[in-house]
Amino acid sequence: MTTQTSPFNDPRRPEHAGDTMLTLQEACRLLRVPEGTLRYWRHLGAGPRSFKIGRHVRYWKTDLLHWLSDQTKADVHGTYPQDAPTDLHNRRRPEGR
Repeated sequence: MTTQTSPFNDPRRPEHAGDTMLTLQEACRLLRVPEGTLRYWRHLGAGPRSFKIGRHVRYWKTDLLHWLSDQTKADVHGTYPQDAPTDLHNRRRPEGR
């Protein structure tokens, strides 16, 4: 007797099978933030999880929704979730400027 596996429990199934891949612009519209803000968060490592296909940045829609949900759980006094940098506002200017 052979056992059948559901396509949803198949270990070979990609993590984001059936998910929607979004461009930077689409992610910005979903999050309602300017492109520059999302690029800056990506640079800091404080934004939603992203990946590159060639030179193009992409986001999975479920990752954006999970990240947005995590942001709503942050303390109302501005503390960040554990994985975000905590010194965003305490940066020094380079010498001589």
